[in-house]
Amino acid sequence: MTALSVDARPYSYTFDPATTALVVIDMQRDFMEPGGFGETLGNDVSLLRSTIEPTAAILTAFRAAGIPIIHTREGHQPDLSDLPDAKLHRGNPTLKIGDEGPKGRILIVGEEGQDIVDELKPLPGEAIVDKPGKGAFYATSFGSLLAEAGIKSLIVAGVTTEVCVHTTVREANDRGYECLVLADCVGSYFPEFHRVALDMIAAQGGIFGWVAPSAAVLDVLER
Repeated sequence: MTALSVDARPYSYTFDPATTALVVIDMQRDFMEPGGFGETLGNDVSLLRSTIEPTAAILTAFRAAGIPIIHTREGHQPDLSDLPDAKLHRGNPTLKIGDEGPKGRILIVGEEGQDIVDELKPLPGEAIVDKPGKGAFYATSFGSLLAEAGIKSLIVAGVTTEVCVHTTVREANDRGYECLVLADCVGSYFPEFHRVALDMIAAQGGIFGWVAPSAAVLDVLER
């Protein structure tokens, strides 16, 4: 493939499939299904379900095009050695990180709830990065994976828009990556936060990156 151009905000986003990766952030049961950490914080997890169908379509297209895919999962070690007290005690959840929930211990690596929802399961060979923080770069192999693959552009899906997606995109921007956030493949428990977070990415000439609907990317890949 040659470079492709997507109609986006604030202006067209151009990427070379040979140096691009799709990053799917934290599409986990603990955030997206009842009984997980998202719900223990008082959130309506059904608000994130709208991201699943368009993200599944994007995954299918990127797999067909042979473009690398990296999945992330937020979670902590069973002994909680990588969990700061400030994070453990914040938010007044009904179940804290590490407590036993209906899908195993909340946000613990290897538990059912910490894994990715069935509809968006990684295929063999697709990278999975477990991260203890909000951003994908902190205390992970994510940066080295991108560098080793010669990646320059990131196309981003995942949850939640204003937290883990935003943190990852901001950190990627500081490291020189050009990020396109797929507006319908990212979601929030708070619709207003979602809208404003997307506006912030594209503001001031794309201060953190670009924003487009997934259909715009599917269209250029199909053509």
